[in-house]
Amino acid sequence: METIKSIQAFITKPKAALYLYTPMCGTCQVAGKMLDVVEAMNVNVPLERINLNYQEGLARQFEVESVPCLLLLEKGKLKKKIYAFQSVPYIYEEIRSLL
Repeated sequence: METIKSIQAFITKPKAALYLYTPMCGTCQVAGKMLDVVEAMNVNVPLERINLNYQEGLARQFEVESVPCLLLLEKGKLKKKIYAFQSVPYIYEEIRSLL
């Protein structure tokens, strides 16, 4: 996902999860691996990963305080912002809560 236009189109889906990270962040790498497992479990919620180094406006738009950050969205509205990736089951249940 590259452009602001495509990101905004993704955000306005009925349900969406947006993972915000930076490549040099070690915690982000661990969280990304956890999300790989969650995606393999077929959560039925679209998930996109965004490198915040290239999308600073997105960080401002959602008032992101740190990375990693998982935004759970419903029709463009923020439902939940997660900074602590406690475990795979925790993330899975949080994403499934959108359904």
